[in-house]
Amino acid sequence: MMKDENEEIFLQWAGAIGISDSPISNSSCLGHSLSVANFPEAGGRGLAATRVLRKGELILRVPKAALMTSDCLISKDYNFSAALRRCTFLSSTQILSIALLNEVNKGKSSWWYTYLKQLPQSYDLLASFGQFEIEALQIDDAIWTAEKAVQKSKMEWKEANLLMSELKLKPQLITFKAWLWASATISSRTMHVPWDTAGCLCPVGDFFNYAPPDEDPCHLENSAEELFDTNTDRLTDAGYDEAVASYCFYAKRNYRKGDQVLLSYGTYTNLELLEHYGFLLQENPNDKAFIPLEPEMHSLCSWPKESLYISQNGKPSFALLSTLRLWATPVSKRKSVSHIACTGHQISTENEVVVMKWLAKKCHVLLSNCSTSIEEDELLLRIIDRIQDYDPLTTEYGVLAPALNGELCAFFERNSVKRRQSIYRWKLAVQWRYGHKRILFDCISHCNKILSDNPS
Repeated sequence: MMKDENEEIFLQWAGAIGISDSPISNSSCLGHSLSVANFPEAGGRGLAATRVLRKGELILRVPKAALMTSDCLISKDYNFSAALRRCTFLSSTQILSIALLNEVNKGKSSWWYTYLKQLPQSYDLLASFGQFEIEALQIDDAIWTAEKAVQKSKMEWKEANLLMSELKLKPQLITFKAWLWASATISSRTMHVPWDTAGCLCPVGDFFNYAPPDEDPCHLENSAEELFDTNTDRLTDAGYDEAVASYCFYAKRNYRKGDQVLLSYGTYTNLELLEHYGFLLQENPNDKAFIPLEPEMHSLCSWPKESLYISQNGKPSFALLSTLRLWATPVSKRKSVSHIACTGHQISTENEVVVMKWLAKKCHVLLSNCSTSIEEDELLLRIIDRIQDYDPLTTEYGVLAPALNGELCAFFERNSVKRRQSIYRWKLAVQWRYGHKRILFDCISHCNKILSDNPS
């Protein structure tokens, strides 16, 4: 977090270039509607309401000239522009990442120096996870996602090396560590603009912390509408307004003075939040768990694979339930009952019992395959908190299970020097797997309740 003096300098700079939370532009960036505040339990540095804010009210305006985009950075740098013409294979996000590092290379001579100084020094996206943190995720899909993120980042860095070398960046800015920082900045802080798929960096606007959309993801649970709703406007509360040539932010709900004002980027699972933003939510209504399905199941329905999941509350999605009910029907009768399954209704009591037994068993197998239990993960999270606080590990925890003891020993062996840099990522991994296991456990409870109501 910035020191107060640096923060004040940054806000003065922002006000001077037209960023304002007031309907009437002035030299003061914030104060009319918002102020920078610290929310230790809810995202760290964020923006607080300085007055009562009403839902839909314009609360921040960032003019186009204050948005950092590839266009504005390259157009003012002839060497960059000339070198880029020889590297046509780079993606828009790679180009913006290189442009960001190029500005850092300029130091105080960069027009963006004041903004660059207040950016985080490190991030915790999956691409920055080491092998220990990746293995700590325990779930195969999550491990695969993390490994893919690391491989993708390394590949993009190698592709970008030629251009970075031509720009004569300082040696420390051509390292993979520097690339991770730049690409994570782009992934976690950019906002959509219509003229560049890489998006833009938006000073002050990137102080907003995330909140999931207000819509209850379960309110469509028994309707096919959830699979065909393409109204994405409801997922966002900010966007570039061509009419005023500014990025405009609106209150997503009513706020009292002192409340943290939040921004919705869209609906994300906790694994997606980790992958793209480097954090997760303890209570994420959009979180979900995917389970391996029998190969034939996918051929029984037209639902996309991403719609076949268990919701955060442990209930199977509409599409998953529909698919399982049809699969549990004898082949000779599937055609005659497919319309019932597709409308979300039970086919029969016997069919529902088969579905719930199969689903509960699948979740149980997945939990059994993990090296630690939910209870052990809870204990490990308390131990990690003690390590973070530099408290000595006393015998109050008793004799630890072999899996937990092994994970603790492995952490200390691999992180004897850089413990502080990696412990938070380890904690994120454990928090993620704990939340994932909770979904599977709650699904078993949901299935057992239905089974108890429908004894075979």
